[in-house]
This record gives sequence, C-alpha cells and structure tokens, in this order.
Amino acid sequence: MGSRFVCNEQKPHAVCVPYPAQGHINPMMKVAKLLHIKGFHVTFVNTVYNHNRLLRSRGANALDGLSSFQFESIPDGLPETGVDATQDIPALSESTTKNCLVPFKKLLQRIVMREDVPPVSCIVSDGSMSFTLDVAEELGVPEIHFWTTSACGFMAYLHFYLFIEKGICPVKDASCLTKEYLDTVIDWIPSMNNVKLKDIPSFIRTTNPNDIMLNFVVREACRTKRASAIILNTFDDLEHDIIQSMQSILPPVYPIGPLHLLVNREVEEDSEIGRMGSNLWKEETECLEWLNTKSRNSVVYVNFGSITIMTTAQLLEFAWGLAATGKEFLWVMRPDSVAGEEAVIPKEFLAETADRRMLTSWCPQEKVLSHPAVGGFLTHCGWNSTLESLSCGVPMVCWPFFAEQQTNCKFSCDEWEVGIEIGGDVKRGEVEAVVRELMDGEKGKKMREKAVEWRRLAEKATKLPCGSSVINFETIVNKVLLGKIPNT
Repeated sequence: MGSRFVCNEQKPHAVCVPYPAQGHINPMMKVAKLLHIKGFHVTFVNTVYNHNRLLRSRGANALDGLSSFQFESIPDGLPETGVDATQDIPALSESTTKNCLVPFKKLLQRIVMREDVPPVSCIVSDGSMSFTLDVAEELGVPEIHFWTTSACGFMAYLHFYLFIEKGICPVKDASCLTKEYLDTVIDWIPSMNNVKLKDIPSFIRTTNPNDIMLNFVVREACRTKRASAIILNTFDDLEHDIIQSMQSILPPVYPIGPLHLLVNREVEEDSEIGRMGSNLWKEETECLEWLNTKSRNSVVYVNFGSITIMTTAQLLEFAWGLAATGKEFLWVMRPDSVAGEEAVIPKEFLAETADRRMLTSWCPQEKVLSHPAVGGFLTHCGWNSTLESLSCGVPMVCWPFFAEQQTNCKFSCDEWEVGIEIGGDVKRGEVEAVVRELMDGEKGKKMREKAVEWRRLAEKATKLPCGSSVINFETIVNKVLLGKIPNT
C-alpha cells in the first residue's frame, strides 16, 4: 500500500472504524473525541448507509467536522435502501466481512496520498470489523480493537468455540431449547461463576452449524488476538476478575469506561467537538423539559435500544402493564420497534395515561438517565444502556432481547444486584409487579442503594487524573498508539 511515516513533529492520525449499528457507533465516537482531545487527527469511517442517516438526522452540514476530525464512508455491500432502520444484523455482519476490506483499503490509500492530513499512524477498529487488521499490518501501524460489549459478554464470546467443541452448540432442533436444557450449568469459563446456558449470548441457541452469527463471533474473537491491544467500555471495579482472566489469552486488555463519564470530564459539551453527534435517529429533547416538572425518582424510563424488535402482542403487554402501575413514565418507541409494522398504541391506553406519560421516538439517553426525576429503567440490557444506568445510580427491570444482553442481565441481577429480570414471554401482570417493586418495594430500595454505590465507583474510575480508566486510556495513547513509555 505504501505509507508516509509519522515524524515527531506531525500530529498522530487515528482512523476509527465502528461496526455499523447505533450501539457501536456511539461508544466509538466517544473514543474518537477523547483521541482528538489528546492531539490526534481523527478520521471516522461509517458505512455509506449510516453516513447518510447521520446527515438526515443531524443536518446536511453536521458531518463537515473540524479540519482535524473528518468523516469518511465505505459501502457495506448490502442493497441500497432509503429507510432509516437498523439493518438485518446477520446480513450486515456477513456483508461487512466479505465486502468491506477492499473499499477500506482504497479509502486508506486515498488518505495516505493526501498532503493536507497527517499520515495514518494507527487504526482503532470495532472488534467485529476485524478485516481492518489486514490493512493495519500492511501499513505497519498498530491496531486497537474496541469491543463495545461488557467484559463478561466478551468473555463468553471468546469461548464460543468451546461450546462447539463440547457439542453444546448447535443443538439438534429447536425442541431441545427447553428450560431444563437452558438451565445447564456452564462452569468452565474463567471468572464467570454461577452461569447457566441461558445466560450465554443468544447466538449459541442455533440448530444450524453454518449459522451466520455463531460463525461470525467465533471468527472475530479468534482474529482479535492479532490486535495490538483491546479496549473495553467498562471499569476495573465492576468486572475486575474477568478482565484479569482475559489478560492471559489476549493482547493487553484495558478497561477505559464508562466512556460517557470520561468524555463529560474531558470534552466541553458546547465546543465544536462536544456538539459532534452520532445518533442515527433525530433526538427529541422535549422529554427533558417534561422531566423537569417531575419529582425525584418518580419516573420510569422505558427504552429497548436501537435494535430490539418486539411483536404487537408484547408491545400491548408492556403498555397495559405500565398503565396498571399508576407510575409516570417516559417511553422511547422507535418507528421500527414492532416487527413488520409501525408501532401503534391503543387509543384507550393513550387516554388512560395521558397525564402521566410521554412517548418519544428517540432521546438523549445519558441526560435522561442522569435526570433526578428518573427512578428506574425498563431496559433490553444492551451494554451502553446497562453501563449508563449503573453510572447514573438507576436500578433496572431487565428484558434481554439477543446477543450478550442475556449475559448483561445475569450480571446486573445477580452479581451487581441492580436489576430484576422479566420473562421473555412478557405479561402485563408481571410488568406491573416488577415495576412496582423497582419503584416502591424493599428490593427496589436495596437495588437503588447498590446502583448509587456503582455510580460512585464509576465516577472514581474516570476521575482526573488518577482514576483507573483515566490511567488506562493514557497508557493506550502513549504506549500503544504513540509507542512512548507512559508517565505512570
């Protein structure tokens, strides 16, 4: 490919490549902002599809960027569509694996030839976009893999190959996925105690040996061992034992989270870099004004993330369960959140809850969770949501949907003691009961106390200048990306 070497006087140049889904783009943007604050020129590489969505959600000039923070895009290989919705994850994973290497290589070749930007000195790639390793090795620059999962979720993925070797996966047919089978104890993943098969990321529940996501995870987890280092959006006090166990089987692993707290400390919100956003849906901020009118810990926040698809029946059970609690609630309902159709709420529900609810299509979640009016979070247990809730001292009702959300649910409920799980076959009576317990019950009170303690430890990890995550980020920058001896 050829390269221009970085001279000492030149600004280092990081190319950041997120996996093309909202829950991966957001944390990568935070890493990119932190690198920019440290003096890096940043090139942020989205897929064409998501690049266009960002333009639509944030305005035509939103991605003009700074001269030292620029956006580029590569095709994802899927058919073009003008619909703003989360793409099919298996199809997207297969397509990026097969189709993104050549466009990415061509993009880097164009960047290398430009005289108005510094030479590329490192690549920071999502762990699920490992094709970038080939380019980094060709350029002769370090590559950091950013796994946007929890450490416990990532640890499970790293051991998927053993589920196959042990004959646990794939199962013979769907009838094998009984409660008894899912209660099988898994006691051979280091530092993951009291774990059952139901707590392992859902991609393991397949009958197909050629299942796209099963094989994708096994391959990406194996390839990540070629990275120069691995970063995780977690903090040492939360997942210490698991992170320590990883160190013996992987390149150096650095927890640098919670990233939103680190960014809030390092980046001025009203600066150009602070205002740079990454939401694929337009944020509706009116909900913050609504929350300002509510008393402390009185509102249930409901958001099932950027990917979860529910049935109309599940939507109705959640709706009437929330209505029965008598609680005030803020519910984020994406236009594409119901399978095959637009989410439609019954008029009777709207009438009954008119004076105590707000419905919105997307919101600034970090600000919502940190608002004093929010007393509980009904969540899908995506890692960004889980970590943000912990960091804000907000306990959770957990309804995991797929991937490592099952693992996050297990640890939230049993290890970190901040969650109550709700059954996958959701019923309105259960929704009412667990929300009431969360907001008013004795268990809910203990969960809130525990969540407040985790908030304290999260803030400690990101406190300047000596928090564990602060020191880890400094080490990543100086030792791995710049090749210097860190000042510790």
